[in-house]
Amino acid sequence: DGYRNTNQVSDDYRYQDGSYDGANDGYYRGGEEPAQEEDAQSDVTEGHDEDDEVYEGEYQGIPHPDDIKEKQKKRGPAVDDEYRDRADLMAERMEDEEQLAHQYENIIEECGHGRFQWTLFFVLGLALMADGVEVFVVGFVLPSAEKDMCLSSSNKGMLGLIVYLGMMVGAVLLGGLADKLGRKQCLIISLAINAAFAFLSSFVQGYGFFLFCRLISGLGIGGTLPIVFAYFSEFLSREKRGEHLSWLCMFWMIGGIYASAMAWSIIPHYGWGFSMGTKYHFHSWRVFVLVCALPCVASLVALKFMPESPRFLLEIGKHDEAWMILKQVHDTNMRAKGEPERVFTVSYIKTPKQVDEFIEIQSSTGTWYQRWLVRITTTLKQVWDNVLYCLTAQYRMNTLMLAVVWFTMALSYYGLIVWFPDMIRYFQDEAYESRVKIFDEEEVSHFTFNFTLENQIHRNGEYRNDKFIGMKFKEVRFEDSLFEDCYFEDVRSSETFFENCTIISTVFYNTDLYEHKFINCRLINTTFMSEKEGCHIDFEEDNDFLIYLVSFLGSLSVLPGNIISALLMDKIGRIKMIGGSMLISAVCCFFLFFGNSESAMIGWQCLFCGASIAAWNALDVITVELYPTNKRATAFGILNGLCKFGAILGNSIFSSFVGITKVVPILLASSALVGGGLLALRLPETREQVLM
Repeated sequence: DGYRNTNQVSDDYRYQDGSYDGANDGYYRGGEEPAQEEDAQSDVTEGHDEDDEVYEGEYQGIPHPDDIKEKQKKRGPAVDDEYRDRADLMAERMEDEEQLAHQYENIIEECGHGRFQWTLFFVLGLALMADGVEVFVVGFVLPSAEKDMCLSSSNKGMLGLIVYLGMMVGAVLLGGLADKLGRKQCLIISLAINAAFAFLSSFVQGYGFFLFCRLISGLGIGGTLPIVFAYFSEFLSREKRGEHLSWLCMFWMIGGIYASAMAWSIIPHYGWGFSMGTKYHFHSWRVFVLVCALPCVASLVALKFMPESPRFLLEIGKHDEAWMILKQVHDTNMRAKGEPERVFTVSYIKTPKQVDEFIEIQSSTGTWYQRWLVRITTTLKQVWDNVLYCLTAQYRMNTLMLAVVWFTMALSYYGLIVWFPDMIRYFQDEAYESRVKIFDEEEVSHFTFNFTLENQIHRNGEYRNDKFIGMKFKEVRFEDSLFEDCYFEDVRSSETFFENCTIISTVFYNTDLYEHKFINCRLINTTFMSEKEGCHIDFEEDNDFLIYLVSFLGSLSVLPGNIISALLMDKIGRIKMIGGSMLISAVCCFFLFFGNSESAMIGWQCLFCGASIAAWNALDVITVELYPTNKRATAFGILNGLCKFGAILGNSIFSSFVGITKVVPILLASSALVGGGLLALRLPETREQVLM
């Protein structure tokens, strides 16, 4: 019996130059441990003591029988996997994942929370900051960009929504890829796409190309949110996860503050830039777009020095790489704590059984694009399978409830964030119109106008032999008036019209008083010479300071909510945080009925943003914790993509009621928040749960 497996032993171990080498990877794979004769044992171990140090290339003796049995127990079933039912393999994998989840939690606790996590915190924070900046960029540059690119109202609306559309697609696509290619790799791809196309968009001149660049830029940055939270959570222990993921959310607020401050300090300086002829212009708003790409670039560079998530590596069977990274985390934290002598005691980590079928194409098979096409289609199919997995019986109810909560939160929040500044602008316009000056039947002759006329209405006036030189009309209307032998030179206008006027023997030289500004007018012997080049739209003389102020205050107001949610996330739980925050936000919406002035609207906006941020933070945390590692970024991407769809609907619906009624936006937002908040209370609590 002691020699019945000699053939297998001879296959696994070959005698070469006085030593035994493993046939494959150095691990014994025989059926039972064969008995060794004394002569054979002495030949093998001759010249070696028991304490000799193992070194590469030399076999140090026959493995211990107990080790052989343990390896057989772990490796034996792999031989017959092809004959086993897939359900059995999946059941074994689920058991492995559960064991890994608890072991990994203990390993992270042994590694501690210290310098490594804080370094990764700031690197990923910059990526999250770039996401926050992207939301505000287009809104800030629109007033200036419309002059440079001749944007109509419909074009401006499309430009505002195209970023959300890109972010919606990017969240689903890149979030799904992160579960297949890795967190770090996909986050680098995401940030690189955003940085490249944001940089390119600052130089393009045409509206179509600019729209395309912002779409792809949004697609890139859309992937950062699901990847960042999945990535960071896998380096945190259960006790630290809720708090530190909430602290990470503060970088989104910092991104909004950064964008507001940069817009405030750069865009009003319209002269910052250069022109090349009459076709190419690089004005201050383009400088602002470049500056807004800096957080993304900084995160991209810093990310090169960070490791891949070890939890992801264990999930795909890369034990040794994961172990080295965890040891790096442990050693970094221990050195920072002044305990460099502490030893990383983990020697083996459970890895789940690999059941996915990967296709490896040889370099000699087909053409290069055929090989890449197979790889891409295989990866996309795996991503799609992950998407469908989130709707299986095990996760269907949680996914559907989370989808409703994410959507209602986004519809209300993003809708009101657009509605607030629009309502404030509406109040400003009403106050501006109330101060209009009306001039009736005035007669002016042989006079030179070389100053600005603003917010005036001139009715039944007569202007003879007058000169309008180097001046500006802003919100001026001439009704039923006569202009005879007048001369207009170097005139700029905004919201200025001539209605039912008679214009005789008058010259317009180098003005932007285009044909559409003369409504039902009679033009007799009138000449238009060298009209101003550029867009045939009304200009805005100054960028609206209020846009920057409202965004700045709205971003800053979430600071108290961020701090409170971070400190209480692990104490009161995710579910109570979401439900309580959404219900309080709904109450804040009802107070908007009393917002009848600019200051009141700004105040209620700050209160609403501060109350709702806790729900956003808790949603991010619970979404990370409800799904297993190999589906985590995919599920987060799906829900975040649905969130961006809600943002698109909210922007479109709420802005359409500005100046018409406040009832519909307020009732829609509050009812959505109440419904989503009550539904959130039915979600499972996850604060005591280990990451699966």
